[in-house]
Amino acid sequence: MKINIGIDLERLRNPNSGLGQFCKNLFENLLREEQNSELFSFYFPQGYSNFKQRTKNHTVNFLDKLIGVRNKNLQLFHCTHQDSHLFPKRIPTILTIHDLNFLEKYSSVKQQQKLKALQQKVSRAKGLTFISNFTKQLASRYLIFPDVPTKVIYNGNCLNTDLIPKRPEKLITGDYLFSIGIVNPKKNFHVLLPLIKSTNYNLVIAGNNSHEYVNQIKMLANEMEIDNRVVFLGPVTEEEKYWLYQNCKAFVFPSLSEGFGLPVIEAMSQGKPVFLSDKTSLSEVGGKHAYYWKNFDSTNMVEAFNDGIEDFESSKNKSQQLKEWALQFNWQKTARNYLDFYTEVYETLK
Repeated sequence: MKINIGIDLERLRNPNSGLGQFCKNLFENLLREEQNSELFSFYFPQGYSNFKQRTKNHTVNFLDKLIGVRNKNLQLFHCTHQDSHLFPKRIPTILTIHDLNFLEKYSSVKQQQKLKALQQKVSRAKGLTFISNFTKQLASRYLIFPDVPTKVIYNGNCLNTDLIPKRPEKLITGDYLFSIGIVNPKKNFHVLLPLIKSTNYNLVIAGNNSHEYVNQIKMLANEMEIDNRVVFLGPVTEEEKYWLYQNCKAFVFPSLSEGFGLPVIEAMSQGKPVFLSDKTSLSEVGGKHAYYWKNFDSTNMVEAFNDGIEDFESSKNKSQQLKEWALQFNWQKTARNYLDFYTEVYETLK
């Protein structure tokens, strides 16, 4: 690749979020895959100090957010997510679309406003990437794509297995089912409570737990008399997350809205059985090796879980199959796909 390209890494302001992890891993692996690091201009958030001195680094400022990136030396710019405020006016831009979650979050008026703003970016883009086929198909229903290159590029596994696992201090004793994510209604965690009541497992959920939804789950758990078996850890370190995956009995993820579903791959990479909703992108990511809840009726969920655990424990190769499936989702491959796409888009501009 011989293209001077700017990369939007502003979401590293929240490095533990899904977009933060995307930016972190894309950044690190672009540098591994492309030896000529001088071709990159990375746009970091204010206060981010983990710079690589051998790259051209820019701290995002107020004007960047107000009118977009201005850099005459760039031949391409990659907006790494659809809500980026850095979209340039005069630099050919590639836009990555992760999800259209606002379709479920906002009123119809707000939805139309968001769609209009996103359509403006899409119409100006010289290349479009999507993190799953589901996201691309959904976007095609609501947006008009210009005649430009498009590509689905899967995310890689973000779990850092070079770390030393660490047991979280707030964890209670006993076997547990694990889940992780910002605890809000779209994650649908409350449907797991009847499953916990019908088994001997605890439920451990990691991730930001400041939403009112957490209190709703706690109240329901109290009514079901299992409140002492449901644990909200809040945000965890990478070392703690690694430990939680390693030691859980299963990973449970009844989410209603995912553009990809990174935790699914992280759990599978540790050979753990994963139980997912069959909504949005999850069946695409979990493939034939995951177990699925087709609805959230408590009886159905318990039966599907018990059948899945029995199948997993009776199969000598199931854990290894899960690990092998997860191998296809790696960040080196993802970075290489983006580098190839940068070249493909640039060739169309000549």
